[in-house]
Amino acid sequence: MPRVWSRRCRSSCSGRVLPSPKAHFGRCAERLVEKLQAAALDGIAVNMEENFSQLTLDAIGLSVFNYNFDSLTADSPVIDAVYTALKEAEARSTDLLPYWKVNFLRKIVPRQIKAEKAVAVIQKTVEKLIAKCKEIVESEGERIDQEDYVNDADPSILRFLLASREEVSSLQLRDDLLSMLVAGHETTGSVLTWTLYLLSKDDSSLKKAQEEVDRVLQGRPPTYEDIKKLKFLTCCINESLRLYPHPPVLIRRAMVSDVLPGNYKVDPGQDIMISVYNIHHSAQVWERAEEFVPERFYTEGPLPNETNTDFRFLPFSGGPRKCVGDQFAMLEAIVALAIFVERMNFQLVPDQNISMTTGATIHTTNGLYMKVSLRQTAQAFVSSSSR
Repeated sequence: MPRVWSRRCRSSCSGRVLPSPKAHFGRCAERLVEKLQAAALDGIAVNMEENFSQLTLDAIGLSVFNYNFDSLTADSPVIDAVYTALKEAEARSTDLLPYWKVNFLRKIVPRQIKAEKAVAVIQKTVEKLIAKCKEIVESEGERIDQEDYVNDADPSILRFLLASREEVSSLQLRDDLLSMLVAGHETTGSVLTWTLYLLSKDDSSLKKAQEEVDRVLQGRPPTYEDIKKLKFLTCCINESLRLYPHPPVLIRRAMVSDVLPGNYKVDPGQDIMISVYNIHHSAQVWERAEEFVPERFYTEGPLPNETNTDFRFLPFSGGPRKCVGDQFAMLEAIVALAIFVERMNFQLVPDQNISMTTGATIHTTNGLYMKVSLRQTAQAFVSSSSR
């Protein structure tokens, strides 16, 4: 994403943080809880990986475009297209031969035909949303004149970027927002999936997280001040990111000749693969490297990142190409997980083989199935509110 966009978005996130995305995160999490209540009453197992992916798609649609995909309760061609594009991206990341670059093969291979149609659907949808928002911004003469700007009627990131009047081509704007839509929701959905999996296997950490959420939230939606106080829950998310980083491997292409530590020579055009997964699981870097130990990240200071951990912890990469959505993703994950663990109990379905497969993210091979139930604490808060 263009550097100026990164600066704009980060300046807002470090100050007022565009308040509406946080509200979207909470509403989408509450809708997930409502959806799961039927399964809780009937004792039906649910695939939490699928549900979290739907939650994050709805959240990013509302936050970025002010558009409701409503994927938690409905199907649509756009949703199907997003998941088709994701599967194709993951397949290409592991295919040995890049045959999709051959125009002739793209027209006859069924998988490529399906993928190209899916991308076209997403592109047209994003282009329509951009055109509609641009027309409104220009007709109203809207322009950003302060760092903590937000449009209360449409506080989406798209509205923010168009009102900033930066010199960015429509094609670049479309492609960058498309990347945020497709990649942004999948990574956060995976973070929530693996964090819930780890908590379900650690009763002590789960109890500690729920006690913290109950104490801080008192049954109400989280505010910014609440999020700062959810320290242990945040530690759980960071530890999940350590054990299951997204993406597990970073790829960088050398633009000039270089020599890496250890006297490794790099030529221009050479690809360098950095295994974040191996760094995060290395016993030379981390004590009890294979264990889930959220307390290792407990600090009164800033959240751990690649800089203050000396590049031991880099779930969002680092340097000028670092993920621009890191703060967005963390805020979304904290809000969604806080609401979920406050309202729901959950248990792994017995005799599941929870194995992982990698592509753009680390996700389960066959889903993460759980039995859920409404927590007594949540019921008490609901009764108290109605009274």
